[in-house]
Amino acid sequence: MFSRINSRSGLAAERQWRVMLWATAGVAALALLVALEIAARRYGQPGPITNQLKGLILAPKPGPLYGGLALMSVVLTWPQRIIAAGVAIGIDVVFALVRWAAGAKVTDGHFFDFFGSGALWVMLGCAVIAVTRRTGRERVLLLKGVGLGLLLVAGRKTGDTWLLITSKTRPAVLDQYVATADHALGNPSWTAGRLLQATGPIGIHILDLVYAKLAVAAIVVALYQLRHVVVERRFPRHHVVRTFLVIGLLGPGIYMIFPVVGPVFAYGPGASGTGGVQWAAANLWPHTPLPITTPQVMPYDQITPRNCMPSLHTAWATAIFIHTRKGPRILRFAGAFWLIATLAATLGFGYHYGVDLIAGVVFALTVEAALRSLDRGWDRRGIQLVVYGATVFAALLVSYRYVPMEMARHQGVSGSLLILAMTSVVYGYVRAARLWEPAAAAARQPEPQPEPV
Repeated sequence: MFSRINSRSGLAAERQWRVMLWATAGVAALALLVALEIAARRYGQPGPITNQLKGLILAPKPGPLYGGLALMSVVLTWPQRIIAAGVAIGIDVVFALVRWAAGAKVTDGHFFDFFGSGALWVMLGCAVIAVTRRTGRERVLLLKGVGLGLLLVAGRKTGDTWLLITSKTRPAVLDQYVATADHALGNPSWTAGRLLQATGPIGIHILDLVYAKLAVAAIVVALYQLRHVVVERRFPRHHVVRTFLVIGLLGPGIYMIFPVVGPVFAYGPGASGTGGVQWAAANLWPHTPLPITTPQVMPYDQITPRNCMPSLHTAWATAIFIHTRKGPRILRFAGAFWLIATLAATLGFGYHYGVDLIAGVVFALTVEAALRSLDRGWDRRGIQLVVYGATVFAALLVSYRYVPMEMARHQGVSGSLLILAMTSVVYGYVRAARLWEPAAAAARQPEPQPEPV
């Protein structure tokens, strides 16, 4: 009797703690959005809140909005999903016709650039339905679904604002330090850039598609992980969207501490005309080997984002790989392909140095370990893994900044140490993950029945 009462009180206390935790997280997220809105306004640009509101009327980017609608639909039944998608497309068709009749221009002449608002209207409409027409757990479940969809969209808008802030507030970059430290790995971006150019337009197009559609891959994995939500009427304790959002939230803060633009900008012609050789330290990437010279802080334009250290594309692709390990074979294959192709794209397009990728893997595993420990309870192994991952990550950044010349002069030793540091975090995570998984209960053998007398 008393054990049952204690169990109920423990569950109530845990539920209350989680409500307080999510309420605090919600307030912090709102405060961050307001702060980013104010910061963007200071530089004459709309912030994430304004861009989100503009998406209700003006033509937004359709991808994130329909991705958010897809995530929200995990709490809906199939008839409700069909209705939601139909209403969203119908609203977009009406909006597109009005915009087209009003003479609005589209980029690259694509009529589908007019689409996207319908998905946002449907998500907001579902939020209204949850408040006015649902009660109890049904209301909470639908609001969670709407929140999940809107978080994806808000994360994209927030990320765009963060990148703007990095370019405006960090006039100098540390590319020379990172490029010098990258000699420890043999400057893989130079090699990958030449290999990618040798593949011709087909290889370039495939890797560009993989690099640009990373969020789509994450949504596919999330839809698989959340496929039982509508039946079980609850979300799983941990899924890939949470890791994606936390990586996207913490990563830009590191950009502010360690601003880097990437090889194609710092040592090449730049991409999309935003950098250009006039800002580059030298026009060397990818055909001319990078000489070992004493690194210096170098100025750069106020347009190009400082979004290299760590490589968040690598971190996100690592998260996708981790969360596909328990899926069917085709999903596991897709997760491995996306990770390999993302690594090849980040280096081949000159967006990142090799040491960025190592930092990205360590960063992703540390975040994943922290989130899983938060869900299952902080035990000794979880705390040790998170502390160790954070220590290795900090040590990587310090070494890139303060001992790059030593790393370049002793390539064999320093390169081996970098790989060993990353591998140690990977090994620690794999060991911890195996212990965290619930052990499969062995099937009990039926006890032999006594023979009748």
